[in-house]
Amino acid sequence: MQISVGTGAISGTLRLPGGNVPEPVRDRSGSNVPAATPAENQSGGNVPGPNQPAPGRPTPAAARPEPAPPTSAEHAPNHPKAAVVIHPATAVPERLYNGFAEYLAGEGFAVLTYDYRGTGASGAAKENRRLRMRDWMDDDVPATAEWMRERFAHLPQVAVGHSLGGHALALNNGTEGLQGFMTVASHAGVSAAIPNRTERARVELILRVLGPGAARLLGYVPGRKLGLGEDMPAAAMLEWSKWSRTPGYFFDDPTMHARERTAQVRTKVLCVGLDDDPWATPEQIGVISRQLVNAKVQTRTYAPADAGVTAIGHMGYFRRGPGAVLWPEAAAWLAATAGVAA
Repeated sequence: MQISVGTGAISGTLRLPGGNVPEPVRDRSGSNVPAATPAENQSGGNVPGPNQPAPGRPTPAAARPEPAPPTSAEHAPNHPKAAVVIHPATAVPERLYNGFAEYLAGEGFAVLTYDYRGTGASGAAKENRRLRMRDWMDDDVPATAEWMRERFAHLPQVAVGHSLGGHALALNNGTEGLQGFMTVASHAGVSAAIPNRTERARVELILRVLGPGAARLLGYVPGRKLGLGEDMPAAAMLEWSKWSRTPGYFFDDPTMHARERTAQVRTKVLCVGLDDDPWATPEQIGVISRQLVNAKVQTRTYAPADAGVTAIGHMGYFRRGPGAVLWPEAAAWLAATAGVAA
């Protein structure tokens, strides 16, 4: 599927109960678009970004795929009981979420995964060099949520956000009509707060030296070569670098109006952490979750032993090994939050 956002397009995959074959979706022109994937962004530095968002919750960029006719769960393909969008982490390819998405589809959910613009199947990073992290959060996340809400108008809507995807939801993006959302390893990316010295030095080398240098020189960041996952736009790296150097992360950026926006969230929220994640520590997850002052927040922290594995880390929750043990609790929480049978 493709969703138009400004001058770009988001590519993603829709999975329905009753099989793992992605459903082709029509774009605005009415042509069949094969299912595809997700990505992320930010700015600051020498690469100019789009206009700053207005105070409070920003207005999403145009994202108007041809809406499907209203349909009930009884008449929707394969009878899904609720709709879920999985909002990805920074520079993480859509394929990381395949196993989790297929599991949720098997539990009766319609599930949408995608790549942010300028990453994966949603366009080359260099061609989208001006995309910032805030553009992924303020534009791409609401656009995909709106598409899902229109496609499954009579289903309860819930969401999952991994790292940056959780930031977007906490900032009240893509939350219209949501019964609630779950975040995984969604933390303030403050490099100085990383407990392990070796990991802190590695991250600061990437976020303060190699990443910004590549962004300014090349117009994009070769994420695969730096161990970040996907290549990412220059402005996204520069904004990420800027936020990572302040103790409050984007809460210290006055142009983000972050505290006002997190205070607008009033849904149920489940914040999941992994106790061997070298960066998303409980304290750094708390920097985000504590600002959800009007939400009904629950927290769960898993150790590798809880999943019967030796390590989970920042990405492992979505891998099939730990997932076989941990995902049933996620599906049960999503179903209960959506008000449907588990």
